[in-house]
Amino acid sequence: MERLVVDASVAVAWVHPGQATPQTDALLAKVGQGAVVTVPALWPVEMANVLLVLERRGKLTADERTVALEALRSLAFEVDHEMSAIAFTRLSKLASELNLSVYDAAYLELALRLKIPLACKDGPLRDAAKRRRMTVLP
Repeated sequence: MERLVVDASVAVAWVHPGQATPQTDALLAKVGQGAVVTVPALWPVEMANVLLVLERRGKLTADERTVALEALRSLAFEVDHEMSAIAFTRLSKLASELNLSVYDAAYLELALRLKIPLACKDGPLRDAAKRRRMTVLP
């Protein structure tokens, strides 16, 4: 069974057509075929916030946001809760070393710890993952 860490930049593309790319669509197809999305505990909160911000900016209607939230809830994903135990230590150190936010470091640390690919469209996080010789999708 294929597993991958998916950050918010990819997940939002799965539920907002304006953010979608052929690569993010291909990743979603993999999930539909059984690949498991693994996310840090902040992911559901981050996704709910991203969608609310998109609604407030007029890029989604309230109904579209509700549909997007339901679509995300229906995905087969595993939530990793380790981040709260390492936020003041390993995550903060990794973020400082790689000039990332602690939020982005949570995705990178999870992919590093589990030794699985990181799916991300965010430039600085992608660059940091590549510097750590990680597989970065899409």
